[in-house]
Amino acid sequence: MKMTKVQTGGKLYIAGEYAVLTPGQTAIIKNIPIHMTAVVKENSTIKLSSDMFDYSATMSEDKNYALIQASVQTLADYLGKSIDELVPFSLEITGKMERDGKKFGIGSSGSVTVLTLKALSAFYDLNLSADLLFKLASYTLLKLGDNGSMGDIACIAYDDLVAFTSFDRQKVSTWIATEDIKTVLAKDWEYQIEVIKPALSCEFLVGWTKQPSISKDMINLVKSAISEEFLTETEQQVQTCKKALLSGDKEKIKSALQNVSDLLLSLSSAIYIDKLKDLKAAEEGLDVIAKSSGSGGGDCGIAISFDSNDTKELITRWQNLGIELLDLEKLS
Repeated sequence: MKMTKVQTGGKLYIAGEYAVLTPGQTAIIKNIPIHMTAVVKENSTIKLSSDMFDYSATMSEDKNYALIQASVQTLADYLGKSIDELVPFSLEITGKMERDGKKFGIGSSGSVTVLTLKALSAFYDLNLSADLLFKLASYTLLKLGDNGSMGDIACIAYDDLVAFTSFDRQKVSTWIATEDIKTVLAKDWEYQIEVIKPALSCEFLVGWTKQPSISKDMINLVKSAISEEFLTETEQQVQTCKKALLSGDKEKIKSALQNVSDLLLSLSSAIYIDKLKDLKAAEEGLDVIAKSSGSGGGDCGIAISFDSNDTKELITRWQNLGIELLDLEKLS
């Protein structure tokens, strides 16, 4: 009996969050090796299971399984088949990206979409490229009315540190509504995904505040404060940071990320709750730059350390503040 097992990781923004919601803006996003796993087996009927829920589903409408079902539908459409024409399978997804019911905020919905497509691609021997996986996952989410930047999808599909330049999602959504999937996928969506290989030795740390990030209403309020000036200045700093990572310029990385952090703070004080302020302040006197990540208001913050002793000190400071180290890895 055929069985396939695949994984996808999480993601966190290093720079460019909020700005990247505007087409043509760039963000730097890091893959996080905390994984979700999918196991696909041949089965008599299509059966979907996730450890998020205490029951399985079929392809009959089910709001809890809507994301997984939509991903399966996208793949069927891509293959030019109806659901009934697919070789039936059971799909089991595990790995909640949370602890004690509290989410890490490293991208579970994006992960589920990419994971489902990746798993079925392997099961049907399609050998989809990271770029096609990105397009299919973005297609699925846009069809469901998601209005995220799709930066998380880019990072998770490529499973690497990437610079992602966003596309006009409204335009692509119109294509999706009016044209067939093959035509839409063949078009140039005008995004860019560039894998970044840093040219210097440094360590990347993720600190979890154990507090949920700001609510959808709050995020909408922050988004409404985005100005042309914020976009221009953020893009400038993101590009500086990208070049500095590629050339190994430590001071430029630190100053660019500090400027990005200041720009986020000027956008809304809600982004830096006390725990994230503490996470950032813990860099004091160390060869480290820290900042909030993503929507802010909770979840995770990140840090880049350029000295292994300072890394240890930062971890100790975080622990004393009740901030849990979720990930530590070399960036070079």
